[in-house]
Amino acid sequence: MEVEAVMRLAPVIPVLVIDDAAQARPIAEALVAGGLRALEVTLRTPAALDAIAEMAKVEGAVVGAGTVLNEAQLDASLAAGARFIVSPGLTEGLPRAAIERSIPLLPGISTASDIMRGLDLGLSHFKFFPAQASGGIAALKALAAPFHQCRFCPTGGITQKTAPDWLALDAVLCVGGSWLVQRGALDPAAIEAAAAEAAKLTQKR
Repeated sequence: MEVEAVMRLAPVIPVLVIDDAAQARPIAEALVAGGLRALEVTLRTPAALDAIAEMAKVEGAVVGAGTVLNEAQLDASLAAGARFIVSPGLTEGLPRAAIERSIPLLPGISTASDIMRGLDLGLSHFKFFPAQASGGIAALKALAAPFHQCRFCPTGGITQKTAPDWLALDAVLCVGGSWLVQRGALDPAAIEAAAAEAAKLTQKR
């Protein structure tokens, strides 16, 4: 699967911080039932790799690893069952490793120089991160103008309320959302309801 195909699976990619791998599969089932198939599990907790392995068992789920910083984490994520990789920034080593392993990569960018470095590496799809703190919609509009060939997934500070404004930009294929699953007690019904609302957002085809 190409990275654009992952980005087009749904208008929102849930950005997940999983503390307990036992919660991973019910969370994935609820998100998929609500209409969100691309799921990003961030490598921010000791349970993350086990969570990816559990979520990968859910029919319809396309599970990726987020907050991947280096080649070792990339390989560990692939071994756990990740089908795409998301990074908060853009280095030379990580994209080269992803290309060698034929795994879709969505690296984080926040400047024109970041995008130009990505283009030099053969990339054209990026995570605009941290979206709100990096200047919001106005900043991404300004960046997207000279890089018309690029497509973006803004992540960071986006909510259900503000997501439609981001998705209205021609260069935006989807957004990353951390509002869908709260850390703590598991509530599958609430997660499915939140996913269903997010899945209704308009996405360019």
